[in-house]
Amino acid sequence: MLPVQLETVSMQTRDRIRLDADVYRPAVAGEFPVLLMRQPYGRAIASTVVYAHPTWYAAQGYIVVIQDVRGRGSSAGQFCLFETEVADGYDTVEWAAQLLGSTGQVGMYGFSYQGMTQLYAASARPAALKAIAPAMVGYDLYGDWAYENGALCLQAGLGWALQIAAETARLQAKESAFQALYAAARNLPLTGAIPARPQILSELAPDSFFHDWLDHPQPDSYWSDLKPQLAGVKLPMLHIGGWFDPYLRGDVRLFKEMQGSAPQHFWVGPWGHIPWGQIAGERDFGPAAASPVDRLQIRWFDHFLKGQDSGLLVEAPVCLFEMGSNQWRQFEEWPTGQTKSYFLSSSGLASLRQDDGRLVESIPETQSVPDVIVHDPWRPVPSLGGHAGIPAGSFERSHLDNRSDVLTYTTAALASELRVAGELTVEVYCGADVPSFDLSAVLSEVGASGQVYNLTQGYGRFESSDNNIMVLQKYVLALQPTCFWIPAGHALRLSLSGAAFPAYGINSGTGVAAGKSRLIESRIITLAIASDKNHPSNVQLAIAVAPA
Repeated sequence: MLPVQLETVSMQTRDRIRLDADVYRPAVAGEFPVLLMRQPYGRAIASTVVYAHPTWYAAQGYIVVIQDVRGRGSSAGQFCLFETEVADGYDTVEWAAQLLGSTGQVGMYGFSYQGMTQLYAASARPAALKAIAPAMVGYDLYGDWAYENGALCLQAGLGWALQIAAETARLQAKESAFQALYAAARNLPLTGAIPARPQILSELAPDSFFHDWLDHPQPDSYWSDLKPQLAGVKLPMLHIGGWFDPYLRGDVRLFKEMQGSAPQHFWVGPWGHIPWGQIAGERDFGPAAASPVDRLQIRWFDHFLKGQDSGLLVEAPVCLFEMGSNQWRQFEEWPTGQTKSYFLSSSGLASLRQDDGRLVESIPETQSVPDVIVHDPWRPVPSLGGHAGIPAGSFERSHLDNRSDVLTYTTAALASELRVAGELTVEVYCGADVPSFDLSAVLSEVGASGQVYNLTQGYGRFESSDNNIMVLQKYVLALQPTCFWIPAGHALRLSLSGAAFPAYGINSGTGVAAGKSRLIESRIITLAIASDKNHPSNVQLAIAVAPA
């Protein structure tokens, strides 16, 4: 381990905006590659909520640059969400390559916003950028970050908007605004006339990006203009994701799109957005779940920036943590292939009796009465963990499954172990009495003692063409990708409901988008879900082959 020294340095962008950075150097003679992180939260934090401190990376033989992006921390200019990150990223990479003691080889690392800054910089193709390690990125800002299957990710999006607005007020020395926004971020103001657009954000942060998010509830040019343009980019990427992270959809999308361009490796742990440890929610996934990412990134950058054979490229490129067995499993590609369907079956009492709704392996011949959900906006089904709730992770949820506005379908005790890895879907035949409704689907493990822990879930907003619960239409909902093992004797459960609040905003039922939906207009929503030979509602699993 090398001794490290710290200095603060500044650069100017092409439009002469000053950007400030902390530079951590090995305090020994020699030239070293550069590791760059660009972030909006104050450079002293340096993403230490999930990574080792920059001094650790510098001690491995790197010049580590942690930069405040434009308009954040002590950097000059005005912060506008992602608008200048392509040009600023390019300029910063080329500047970092020329730092005293640099070999001219630059890599980038960081998660979330810091992951996106890597993609924007990469899109400009600076010659000095040789490898990156984007973690937990909402690559398609609409479908991977702000909205999920058309439903606004309210809790995470609004909470982040209030945090950014509070930090802006702090930088502008507006103490009263800062105090109000700080308090609102810790107790989300969701009881206003338009819950998704609280008055405090409109008054104290009229320029917040969140207003744009609400004003563009469909994927249009606003969103496509913000997506990093990576066509033709050939850059080694170490992708990092989490099973309970809200941006995993983006990680998977990015990894698939970059295949064939350069070495691409993908690791997914049993983590939420923060932290990356062995405990996620109420489940302890064992010591193997403790983050390997810091050492992994050094191996990655040693290979591509120092030309050292770390052995990484002879390993399988996809490494997924299998929850339940609590071990890492290697795959030659993102898992696809064999699937298995479980079909919904009940006598119509799946909302009232947990022994009525079943998951079975063959399509039921008949169902005398569909199962019915009545969603009451006065008492919506609450969100609990998963990838969109805060806090994220796996929680015991039997108390939620006991609600009469939650349908539960459970397998018999499994006769043999079940291994799942990859992407899952739920297909339901549903009728609704309103123009618009939401559907929440949670897949859980039921233990031998009856405890129920969520494994993965999905959420979507759908339109109904008939407004009659007896007119059934097929709806398909993608769940969060996952990897888990359930032992023989345990069971698998699917829980369906019409809300998961406040992770997602409550659907008023009117068809009005969240940014204009008034609380007073929210309707009671009745949904009917059928499953028989003509309406084979099911959950489809990606089955993983048992390890050799």
